[in-house]
Amino acid sequence: MKTFHELEIDTKSRSSGQIKTLCPECSHKRKKKYDTCLSVDLDGGVWNCHNCGWKGGLNANQNYQRNAQPVKEKIYRKPKYEWSKELPEKAYNYLVDERAISESVIQRNKVGFEKGVFKFPFIKNGEVVNVKSRTLDKKFWQEEGADKTFYGYDDINNDLTIITEGELDKLAMEVAGFPNSVSVPDGAPSVGTKNYSNKFDFLDNCEGRLNEVKQFIIAVDNDEPGKLLEEELARRLGWGRCSRVVWPEGYKDPNEVLIKHGPDAIKKVIESAIPFPVEGVYWVDDIDMDTLYERGLQPGLETGWDSLDRHYSISQESGELHIVTGIPGHGKSEFLDALMINLAKAEGWNIGLFSPENFPLEYHASKLLEKYVGKPFSEGFSTRMTREELQEARNWLNDHFSFLMPDENDLTITAILDLAKTLVYRRGMKCLIIDPWNEVDHSRPSAMTETEYISQSLTKIRRFARTSNCHVFVVAHPFKMQKLDGKTYPCPTPYDISGSAHWRNKADNCLAVWRDVSPENETFEVEIHVQKIRKKHIGRLGMVKLKYEYSTGRYQEIACENGRAILYQ
Repeated sequence: MKTFHELEIDTKSRSSGQIKTLCPECSHKRKKKYDTCLSVDLDGGVWNCHNCGWKGGLNANQNYQRNAQPVKEKIYRKPKYEWSKELPEKAYNYLVDERAISESVIQRNKVGFEKGVFKFPFIKNGEVVNVKSRTLDKKFWQEEGADKTFYGYDDINNDLTIITEGELDKLAMEVAGFPNSVSVPDGAPSVGTKNYSNKFDFLDNCEGRLNEVKQFIIAVDNDEPGKLLEEELARRLGWGRCSRVVWPEGYKDPNEVLIKHGPDAIKKVIESAIPFPVEGVYWVDDIDMDTLYERGLQPGLETGWDSLDRHYSISQESGELHIVTGIPGHGKSEFLDALMINLAKAEGWNIGLFSPENFPLEYHASKLLEKYVGKPFSEGFSTRMTREELQEARNWLNDHFSFLMPDENDLTITAILDLAKTLVYRRGMKCLIIDPWNEVDHSRPSAMTETEYISQSLTKIRRFARTSNCHVFVVAHPFKMQKLDGKTYPCPTPYDISGSAHWRNKADNCLAVWRDVSPENETFEVEIHVQKIRKKHIGRLGMVKLKYEYSTGRYQEIACENGRAILYQ
């Protein structure tokens, strides 16, 4: 039996757990040579490359397989950049006298000036891959079709990298003695923007390199957009690797501090960087009770149905574990898909779907498109969606939904969560659907009971939800139930799910979807039973009725009195 060392797989000095590392088969041949595309399960002794398809195991009975068709890499246009060491007097005075950037730092970063416009070259692996242009009145643009990456990419340092919000801030850091600094390419998202995931597309191009960095200091602007950028960077890069800075009162970024107080003031701020809290280790000073007191506990995000919102809403403060149960065929998946469409529309969320029961993907996508447009996808209805509506809906769906399907030989919770972590990093995913539980591979050690396995798995899912600030919905069927009067089933609870009471105990929220399927009932009424709510400001126990619209898959309020939805408790 071979070892990982003999196969040239770098295990990063670890002997257990799951890691991502370089692939000895393809990484050295790739343009993204630092992309850690090889997933390795050290406990199981198996690996799988998501680029070239090389997979296998240390066990003699496991074969080494390769995929003849590696993933095609995106080709970027490389701009031409002719740098002149001599800056015009006007540009030189602006950078040196007004912005306090030293001449040596300007020269090192090859800052140029042409026709009244500053040129900041983005240098990656020694090559200029993009150029940002900046006018004196702060108008910005980059080269079309060029690589989006960090400004200062080649200055990423494995021990510590400082992330700023703008090019002049990165240069200010260098003046203060921190060449190990970079800047995000597009600044911070605007406050109130529902979907800003494209602001972070550049992380995909830097993922492998960033995985090698032990610690980050996030030194972005001290304003509302900067705080949003700070939180999103820390969430994607990992809270445990990140610290934040506190700029002096009245100053919002490193360049302002450099201009008014000099390099030593920046050094003091960086040396006093505060680590983000890590799950499981907190001090009272880590908890911002003053802000919470002033702002109050925030209500949950609306579901899209007024009648349901008073009983159940989605926390906007932390990721939670939601368990959804119901008799097969009662509409659990349809309801969840409708809820996800509503959240993506209202909040700009990116949603990840592991839903093998809805395969093929074309079928699942067609149902989501119906819910978005509000018209049937297929022929046979008088109001079928038009080609124009289809194209607009496809573009929207592509921006907000991702479909997860791990290797068919590895449909484990670990594999699903590994893909989910990638989507949190690359697309800022805010919600993951696992539908249903019984489609997951639940192989476990012979000495482990089903109850122990479920407890361990739900703990792993809940930990992912909280550390990633990403909601997770798990659909789990109840065990076989008896019909009432031989006509219809009773509404199940989490305690009716096969395997363990942990389904209710470990969940933050529990829902059941139920409808009357007795022969004499011809309505499309569906009951949503809210059976557990962990936080009282998010909702309360009760039941709400909605009406399912067969042609579009949408759910409508059931009835109104005096303009208000009727609530069933």
